Amino acid sequence: MSSRPPSPFRIAIDLVILTIRQDRLHVLLIERGKEPFEGRPALPGGFVRAGEDLRDTAVRELAEETGIDGGKLHLEQVRTYGHPDRDPRGRIASVAYLAIAPDLPIPVAGTDAATAHWEPVDNDRLGRGWLAFDHDVLLRDAIERARDKLEYSPLATAFCQDLFTISDLRAVYEAVWGVRLDPRNFHRKVTGVKDFVKATEERRFPPTGRPAILYERGTASLLHPAMLRPTRSHDRPTPLN
Repeated sequence: MSSRPPSPFRIAIDLVILTIRQDRLHVLLIERGKEPFEGRPALPGGFVRAGEDLRDTAVRELAEETGIDGGKLHLEQVRTYGHPDRDPRGRIASVAYLAIAPDLPIPVAGTDAATAHWEPVDNDRLGRGWLAFDHDVLLRDAIERARDKLEYSPLATAFCQDLFTISDLRAVYEAVWGVRLDPRNFHRKVTGVKDFVKATEERRFPPTGRPAILYERGTASLLHPAMLRPTRSHDRPTPLN
């Protein structure tokens, strides 16, 4: 049995907040306003308070650091990061949360954040150490979680408004996966998945062309058959520019 005394231990919540802006996947980043890593980009987050549930901390930090109401977002825990040297302030474990919502507003910085902004996701930088702490790893893992879940769950609808077209949904898959998808093939697949989406009586009338049926999220919690990524199916992916 080790004779070492237990080390002081704190728990933080870090938030990977994703939305789609101008047909691209974006993540919300802050610029740290104090040490450690003052001036570096980072994920928003903060420490869990005494008597506070982890999810409650996530919702509070969303409001304090960005002005976003976490009660309106898809919010799920990704994993816990506890490497002893991940934070220069001491032994601090971080619980990463993935948050998703459509058309999120321009964020408002607060607490230890100097600024807050939406950053387009750059696959070439994921996991490369460009964010403060180990936040680039947290970001990479959360995005991969989202990409995986688009295959077997209705998570894509969390990026959409309450009513959406199949084209809107396809734009989500394209933005998150980073590939172009064949519109007809995608429409066939989506409408072929039981209870994935439900057609409504509403229509969207574009300036030109035919009115588009508006759909809402169905009751399915798992997609069967799954919406496989092109790289995992027989489709040839076309990378986005």
